[in-house]
Amino acid sequence: MTMEYTYAAMLLHSTKQPISEENLKKVLSSAGAKVDETRVKALVAALEGVNIEEAIKQAAMPVAAAPAAGEAKKEEKKEGPSEAEKEAEAAAGLSALFG
Repeated sequence: MTMEYTYAAMLLHSTKQPISEENLKKVLSSAGAKVDETRVKALVAALEGVNIEEAIKQAAMPVAAAPAAGEAKKEEKKEGPSEAEKEAEAAAGLSALFG
């Protein structure tokens, strides 16, 4: 199934329109896509009885979790040098002064 068919179904769903063969054909035609009757029928049949809201939430869960993991890594990096590292740098600086 090409993306335009999926997008057309999602658009119909988001505007609370029934995902029917007729509505899908209208959306696809309006967007300038070539309508394949077989694909339209297959998509309508595949979506019959599917809770689209739940499917969208499940698909978005891994995407939503990924940035959270990335944020944790950024926070670790923002902490800066540890106390031991700071002391080592200070000692190195003092030893350079008195060489």
